[in-house]
Amino acid sequence: MQFFLLARHARLAVPTALSATLLATPLAAQGPQQASVTINPAQVGATLTNQILGANMGNWFDPTRPGLASTMAGVGFTTTRWPGGSNSDLYHLATNSDCFGAYVSPNATFDNFVNDIVKPAGLTLAITLNYGTNAACTGGGDPKEAAAWVSYAKSKGYAVSHWTIGNEVYGTWEKDLHALPNDPTTYANAVSTGFYPAIKAVDPNAQVGVVVDAGDRWGVANWDQIVLSKASYDFVEYHWYAQGAGYENDSYLISSTPAQLAQNIATIRQELAAAGKPNTPIIIGELGSVNQNPGKQSMSITQALFAGEVLGELMQAGIPTANWWIAHGDCRDPSGGGNYASSLYGWQNFGGYQIISDGLPTYGCANAPTIPLNTLLPTAQAFKLASLVARNGEHMLGSTLGGAGVANLRAYAMTNQGGTAVMLFNLNQSSSLQVTIGVTGVSQSSGVTVSSYDRGTYDWSTRNIWRGVTTSSLGAKSLPLALTLTPWSMTVVQFK
Repeated sequence: MQFFLLARHARLAVPTALSATLLATPLAAQGPQQASVTINPAQVGATLTNQILGANMGNWFDPTRPGLASTMAGVGFTTTRWPGGSNSDLYHLATNSDCFGAYVSPNATFDNFVNDIVKPAGLTLAITLNYGTNAACTGGGDPKEAAAWVSYAKSKGYAVSHWTIGNEVYGTWEKDLHALPNDPTTYANAVSTGFYPAIKAVDPNAQVGVVVDAGDRWGVANWDQIVLSKASYDFVEYHWYAQGAGYENDSYLISSTPAQLAQNIATIRQELAAAGKPNTPIIIGELGSVNQNPGKQSMSITQALFAGEVLGELMQAGIPTANWWIAHGDCRDPSGGGNYASSLYGWQNFGGYQIISDGLPTYGCANAPTIPLNTLLPTAQAFKLASLVARNGEHMLGSTLGGAGVANLRAYAMTNQGGTAVMLFNLNQSSSLQVTIGVTGVSQSSGVTVSSYDRGTYDWSTRNIWRGVTTSSLGAKSLPLALTLTPWSMTVVQFK
């Protein structure tokens, strides 16, 4: 099967050795596509936090499997969200079960999740409380049950940073057994008169949030307007997926969608201002490239580039915490749906939201190649790169782009351990990009480090070899510095 898929994509050159992702070149050796980046240290933007480097986990996945915590920490994850998407509106802590027979791993207890994943990996924990169903599975969520979970966590000394009431309850796909399901007024009243005061009564310091839809993109009309004006909350939680299933497009994903996320965040800020709560934190509970049935794009270099750009946008926007969907616990092959069109780059005969291998083949993709548990898949490489610059207390910096190749260049600049750094993306699939990088008022760096991941590195996966970020030290360099960004690459350059 692997050979067949490779033959279908014979136009994709298979490297005979690991390609050098980025080479320092003299200014005189520039190629046909050229661009420049000038970083301005005087133009200070948002304060950075490493809490944007998060990933969800689900209660259907066994958290006691070996090596999970150390691998998550190694990727750079700093936070997680549980018990997992729509399952959150079915889940009951006291019985460790979901309504209507939805599967829960017997080992996926709250205690196990905290003690086997959260604590050893050093993660911050966010919990989504059940708004949709009561313990008998006959009515809407019970504020007393939610408060009991908060009380239990406090009694055990489990630090939970955010408690969100319900998952995507603005959407009809979300289970909601209230008399008026998926209704913003019902939700706002239930939060204000039930969930919020019940939780605050057992833990006044608990941070309680509501879900928003950024201008009613997916769900009920006027959801945000009603909820933000009527509910009680300490933060709002937003979920965003860039594409609809079956409509995936590589060029669109990497060139257009990250900016759409920034626009949606701006919309939520406008909505909060209109509700009289302009300084309310916005957290991102779920992120992904496609809203359901992930296909081969989810395992490709294009999703990795997309993830890196999204992390850049989150830093630029000053988002305090975010969790990608999902670290472990999802795999499927074409029999389960998903887009495997030849127009999408890559050759994988499986897809999935997982960032780290569940130990393939596994349930849902029995025909996948053998990929050991905890192998880092392409999206993980974006997190490894972002972890070099998403550091607590650093700041985004302004930058100016220029040159003929600027349409294929994305750049995010920031302070970095007493110096500066920049995340660079070459969005051209087939051509390298010559980039000169300058820092206003600086003519010399005492040390330059370059870390990168690109299409050539990903292409090794046609042999089922999953290689990752490469890092090299260039030593002291005069500025501006000239670098060659290889096709479809993401690069972090750190200047001492």
